[in-house]
Formats: sequence, C-alpha cells, structure tokens
Amino acid sequence: MIKHAPDGWKVEKISDTVFFQEGPGVRKTQFTESGVKLLNVGNINDNKINLNTTKIYISEEEAYGKYKHFLIEDGDLLIACSGIVVKTFHKKIAFITKKDLPLCLNTSTMRFRTLDKKNLDINFFKFFLMTDTFRHQLQRLITGSAQLNFGPSHIKQMFIAIPPLPQQEKIVKVLDISSALIEKQKELISNYDLFLKSKFIEMFGDPIKNPMGWEVKKLDSFTTLVSSGSTPKGGQSSYLAEGEIRFIRSQNVRMNKMDYNGIYYISEEVYTKMKRSQVKYNDVLLNITGASIGRTAIYKDTTKANVNQHVCIIRLTEELNNEYLSFMISTDSFQNQIISNQSGATREALNYSQIKKFNIPYPLIDLQNKFASIVEKIEQIKIKETQKLEHLETLHKSLIDKAFKGDIK
Repeated sequence: MIKHAPDGWKVEKISDTVFFQEGPGVRKTQFTESGVKLLNVGNINDNKINLNTTKIYISEEEAYGKYKHFLIEDGDLLIACSGIVVKTFHKKIAFITKKDLPLCLNTSTMRFRTLDKKNLDINFFKFFLMTDTFRHQLQRLITGSAQLNFGPSHIKQMFIAIPPLPQQEKIVKVLDISSALIEKQKELISNYDLFLKSKFIEMFGDPIKNPMGWEVKKLDSFTTLVSSGSTPKGGQSSYLAEGEIRFIRSQNVRMNKMDYNGIYYISEEVYTKMKRSQVKYNDVLLNITGASIGRTAIYKDTTKANVNQHVCIIRLTEELNNEYLSFMISTDSFQNQIISNQSGATREALNYSQIKKFNIPYPLIDLQNKFASIVEKIEQIKIKETQKLEHLETLHKSLIDKAFKGDIK
C-alpha cells in the first residue's frame, strides 16, 4: 500500500487501472522455424523491442487458435518479469509497434493496457514502473534476492498513486524530453562503434573475401586456450547479487564491448573450482550458443571472473592482436559465416573444433597494432561520452523521483 501520496493524487489498485496479462508456458516441442514469433525476455532491452535476438516461433494455427488471446497488439506496454536484476529492471520495459507484429506473448513476459484513458495515461504508467515505489512494493512480495521473478498475482496486490490527467500528461512530456536526450547520447556513442567497424574494413578488407590477399591461418595457431565454462553446482542459487568475482553470461558479452549491467557474482569457492573457465585480462570472449552466437568482446579488466557454458574464452599468443580478432569476428561477413556454419538442431551452437578452425587473414602485426591504437583512442573518447550518458541517466532518475513526489505540476 502507498501510505503517502502527493496532495490531489488518488491511490488505486493497479488491477483497477490497467489490464495486464502474462504469456503462456509454450513448450519447446511447440517451437517452429516460422509462423508467429514468441516474445522473449531477451527481446526487451534499453526500453526497446529487438526481435532479432531470438528465432522462436509457433505455428500460425496455434497462434491464431489456442493462443489468439495472447497475441500482442500495437501500443501494448511490455515488460520482462522473470530473471531480471532489480537495479536494471527499468530497462526491461518497452512499447510494441506495428512493425514488430504479429507477435505472441510468452512466459516471463507481460503486457499492460490502460482500462480508462481518462483516468490513466499508459505513458505515465510506464514511468511508474521505473520508480522506487513500484520496485519497493514488488520486493516486499517476491522471493529471491538477485533476480525479480513475478507475475499477475503480485501485480494484483500492488498500488499506484495517480494525479489528475493534465498533470500526468505534463509529467510524461518532461520525462519524454529527458529520455530523448539519453537516446541522442546513446546514438552518438553508437556512431563511434560504426566508425571503428568501417575503419577495420578500410585497413584490412572483408575477412571472408580477403581482397588484400593476406596470408590465411587457422585460429588455433594463435591460441593458448579455447574453453568455456559451466553453470555452478546449484544453478541460479549460486549467483550473488553483489561480490568481487564476476560470473559472465552471454548477455554480458555485447559486440566489441562488455556489458556489466545485470552482472551476477560468484563466491571464491565456486571460482576456485572452475579453473578452466577463469577469465584473464585481455581474453577474447565469444558467445557460442543461442541467438547471441558470434558476439565477441575483450575482457579489459583485472577483476576476477568466470564464464558460463555459453561463452568461450579465446586466449591468444602475442602473434595475433586481440582487438584485430574481435573486430574481425564482428564483421557482417564473418557473422554470416558463423550463422551458416552453426550446428545444433534446435539451437545455434559453435564447438571448440569449429572455433579453432576459424580462417584468420593475417596482416603484419604492426598493422594490427596500429588498428588497436585507433581503437584505444576512440575508446577514450567513448569513456567521456559514456560519463555524459551516465550523468543524463542520473538526472532522468532524479526527474522521475521528483515527478512521482508531485513536484512536477
């Protein structure tokens, strides 16, 4: 219950203000290679829907038959509601648009629609889901520490404070402006990434076509280790919300960058037992299963870490530059080759033998190192721009707090 609402705001049960629905538990045996795509928690990131991260469908017969009441509609507000780290939950909220349809809800995802537009603006509700008020109510109801796992039964027990509609609309307008500034800064940072990809092609050419005629060698000739990890005994119960030893999963390995949002941790005891999957500074990490197969990044940190079974460690000799390898793997042509050569009947996968046999165009190491120095300079610029982004995100969070205390009128 919300004990203290701003003057003029009314407190109502969420269930009285919005329609909400969690997706069905579709079994793997029902998955098809085409039809209507199933929404997955991994499709919702940074407040956007990206359906390219999964390839799970159900047949049109089932989608428009037994699951027709789970078909998502234009304008639905979607959230991930399982396996979500508390401090990053605000990024797992997004609106659907027509370009992503048809689409069906799946388990661990939920949608919302306002019941009365004269009472509640769904955009105001979206920002409410990002507040400490919502999270605190949720954490009192759920079990578990590192992850949020909740469903309709929890939403039914929660409350929202609602101002008059004109005030809702003003709050939404202010927060939308703040959100737009954040998106513009993200786009700027993304453009630096595009520059580096373009620079790689300019210096080395397409790695598959090899137009510059570089000598080609197998990756295995440059490695001292090609290995992945495993899930610790006890599974998710072994994960810690905080700690000093990172446990890296495929969602933490982005393209040419590590993402520690939502990172889990493990104990020293677990770390010690998993020697072959211990990550070292400058290791190249490669996702080897699932929809993120082929994503690669360099671990540029001295913090202790392990990887799970979905991430491969590639440890190089000094004869091959790790920045060169990471960017080579990330090129569109190499990614297409990985996808076309993947194995696995129901899920994409790369095995160690395939990785060791990667054909690597081998320019002079001095040229590789020159590219790495360019990457380093751009990364320094990105650090400063990322700090600006973090400042904007802090201001945005502050604005949300003020808005839901009634300070925006």
